Amino acid sequence: MTLKAILLGGAATLLALPATADMVVFDYAGFEDPAFHGPYIEKHGSSPDFAFFGDEEEAFQKLSSGFKADVTHICAGSVTKFVDSGIVEPWDVSQIPEWANLSTDLTGRAVTATEDVYFLPVDYGSTAIAYNADEVPAEDVASLDVFLNPKYQGRMTLPDNVDDAYALAYLATGVTDWSTATTEQFEAASDWLRQAHVNLRTYWTDPAELSQLLASGEVLVSWAWNETLPTMADEGFPIGFQREATEGSSLWLCGYVNMVEGTGDEALAYDYINAILDPASTVPLLEAGYGQSNAAAMVSQGEDALTASGLGTISAPVLAQLPMPAELREMQNATFERIKAGF
Repeated sequence: MTLKAILLGGAATLLALPATADMVVFDYAGFEDPAFHGPYIEKHGSSPDFAFFGDEEEAFQKLSSGFKADVTHICAGSVTKFVDSGIVEPWDVSQIPEWANLSTDLTGRAVTATEDVYFLPVDYGSTAIAYNADEVPAEDVASLDVFLNPKYQGRMTLPDNVDDAYALAYLATGVTDWSTATTEQFEAASDWLRQAHVNLRTYWTDPAELSQLLASGEVLVSWAWNETLPTMADEGFPIGFQREATEGSSLWLCGYVNMVEGTGDEALAYDYINAILDPASTVPLLEAGYGQSNAAAMVSQGEDALTASGLGTISAPVLAQLPMPAELREMQNATFERIKAGF
C-alpha cells in the first residue's frame, strides 16, 4: 500500500525492525522501506524502529495520550492541529544540509504565526482526473465538471478522503487557495460535492481498489493520485491523467514533525530526516509514486521521468493541500461524512 492509501484506515501497530538505538518513527505503513532512508542505514547499520497509525486523527490522539515517538509523518492539513497542541517542536534547519535545496513552493509558507519551521515537507504527489482513454474522449475531461456529467452517472468515483474531495470541490468552484476559503466558498464547494455524489458508483479507499474499478470497466472517470498513472500504464491499460483541466488539479504534501518528548537521541531524528531528503532516496521515492521535496534532486531526474509519474510541469491552476484553519478542517470533516451518507 501507499502513503496516501494508509491515510484512510487501519490500526496502529509496531514493526519490529532491528534498531541501532532507541528511536521511533511514527508513520504510515509502507514508509519503513529501507530504500527510503538508505543513508541512515549506512551510518547506523540498521533502520530505526517504526510504529504505524491508520489515520492522522488516530496518530494525534495516541500521541496526545502519551505514546512516545521521535518524529511523526503527517500531511500538511494536520499541521496546525499538531502545532497548536504543543506536542511538536521546531526543526533546527541548520542541521538539515538539503534545506536550501527543498522546493520553495513547499517550504515558503508559514504554518504558524512564527518563523519557526515545525513541518518539514518530504513527499508530495498530484491528484487529478484519471480516466479510460479508450472510452472517454479528452474533451469530456477538459473540465472538472465531468463529475457532474450525467453521461457518466454510476461510472465515476472519488477518493474516500476529505482533503482530496474538498480540493476537487474548491477547484471546481473557482478556489485555488483553501487556506483563505470563506464560509460562502466552503458552502459552494460542499454543494458541488453533493451534486457529484449522485453520479458516483463508490468512493475508493486505496489505489489497488481504484485500479480494479478502472480495469473492470465499472468506472471510467476518477479523481485519483498520480501513482495510478504509471501503475496502470505498466499494466497496458489505456489510462489518461488530466492535470490540466480548465479549473486545475491538486497537489498533496506530507512531511515530518519533531516530537517534543521523544524516546531517543535527537541526533538520530536528524539523521533519519536527512536520509530521506538525501538525493540517494529520490529514485526509490519516485518509483513508489512519491515526489521528493528536494527540488534539486527531483530536477536531476529529468522532465520525462517526472511526467511519466504524473509530477511534471503543467500550465494550469494548482490547489496545494497546505495547512488550513482548524475550524475549516473540522467543518469539512463533518460535512463530507454527511455528503457520503446522502445528506
